Amino acid sequence: MFSFLVKRLVSGVLVVAIVSMAVYALFWYGPRSPALELCRRDTNNRCGVTSEVLKQYERDLGYDNPIWSEYGKWAKGLFTGREINAGSVQVDCHAPCLGISFRDKNLVWSEFKTRFPVTLSIAVGSGILYLVVGVGMGVLAARRRGTWFDKSLVSLSLIFSSIPFYLVALLAMLLLTLSTSFFPAPAYASPFHDPAHWFTGMLLVWLVLGIYGSTSYTRYSRGAMVEALSEDYVRTAKAKGLSNRTVVLKHALRAALVPVITIFGIDFAFLLSGTIFAEKIFSLEGIGVWGLEAVQIKDLPVVQATSVILAVIIVIANILVDIAYSWLDPRVRITS
Repeated sequence: MFSFLVKRLVSGVLVVAIVSMAVYALFWYGPRSPALELCRRDTNNRCGVTSEVLKQYERDLGYDNPIWSEYGKWAKGLFTGREINAGSVQVDCHAPCLGISFRDKNLVWSEFKTRFPVTLSIAVGSGILYLVVGVGMGVLAARRRGTWFDKSLVSLSLIFSSIPFYLVALLAMLLLTLSTSFFPAPAYASPFHDPAHWFTGMLLVWLVLGIYGSTSYTRYSRGAMVEALSEDYVRTAKAKGLSNRTVVLKHALRAALVPVITIFGIDFAFLLSGTIFAEKIFSLEGIGVWGLEAVQIKDLPVVQATSVILAVIIVIANILVDIAYSWLDPRVRITS
């Protein structure tokens, strides 16, 4: 197990390094200078500074140095911190230094720490519903394979998942919050300071995103469960006189969860990287909206930071999924 984790961590570090290099190169060799995002705009949305000032901005950003030199400074800043010049602003950026936002001159890491708990709350709550509702419905459908219940459940999940999520979320916001006040307006509060407000403020978001995502997991788990119930070891367990509940939950379900957990690991990583539609529609300031706004205004340090953080989250999710395999399926063993 130890050698497996070491190898996966080393490969994960390489993946994150390659992603960071690629994103950095895209910014460096882009069609326009990032220094343009630092200047003030006039009424015609043109840069209101002289070419001399713009060149000074480029020198402050390091665009007159070799790319490998500036990337080295950026990478070193992740571990030791660095001093950043952004136009007329000079900031002491402590490790892990992900840069300074062009828009508001705030440290990217500080802004990330403020916004990530919002996205984490959305991801955890909806992710739990993904599995509980989706796997639960899939198991019930598989046990009643071919019946009207099975066909109705699969048909409903297909219909519901074919509707765009942003439409479902918008209708839920309009009908359940703005029109009827059945749910309180979504809002984030720290679960450590005000758990009740945190729960009520996130409940509608969890239900909408969780139930919508669970429709796919209903089909995934149903297919995996049908296959698991036809395996020889399941028939052997039934022949030994074990109860149907024990056979389904203890033997078949553990094997059926392996492909489901594979998909869930990646889905949860993308939830953590930013649920853009959910955050935008429900007016929650998470990293999804933050990254989207950064792309729109070309806030390059924020885009770069969110890309690297996404890569880290996906790498960690893949490692955790591989570890979960050995616990869920006895036939799977982690070797070096």
